[in-house]
Amino acid sequence: MKGALDLWLKTGSFALRSFCLIHIVHSHFYEFTETRGESMLPTLGATSDYVHALKRYREGRGCEIGDCIVAVKPTDPYQRVCKRITGMPGDIILVDPSSKDDVSNPEQAFDSFIRVPQGHVWVTGDNLSQSLDSRTYNSLPMALIKGKIVAANDFNKPLWKDGEVFGFRRIKNTYVDED
Repeated sequence: MKGALDLWLKTGSFALRSFCLIHIVHSHFYEFTETRGESMLPTLGATSDYVHALKRYREGRGCEIGDCIVAVKPTDPYQRVCKRITGMPGDIILVDPSSKDDVSNPEQAFDSFIRVPQGHVWVTGDNLSQSLDSRTYNSLPMALIKGKIVAANDFNKPLWKDGEVFGFRRIKNTYVDED
């Protein structure tokens, strides 16, 4: 009986320590999370795409224009969003360039500018027509940024194809000229 109790205590202790370690890594270093929705097409898939986010960029530290980030949704603190930073603090932003397609008033699209406040960023989805972003909820406080997306996996793809494992691909900042 004592042996069985020792086994349960050791197993429970190991499970608790493992859970704590996973929690610390997820909270402070690295996050692997599923994305849903069409707002970041074609960069991220609408379903079954999982992103790798580094937490050292938490609260916008080291982030720059063009980076893809994971952030708390300002209108619902229980949801996360994946967006691209399109404006940094102090930048003057055309609020909704996609509204120029509104044939009823084409000039209105170029009438609304905003200066991104200090401590905030302007974020948009890569698929502007399907994205709820800063155009909807205004500039995003940098404190809501949870990490920078550095890679993604598409688990709809085969295990190994064309040198990719589960559709693994790096997510690069397309705004920065690396030459």
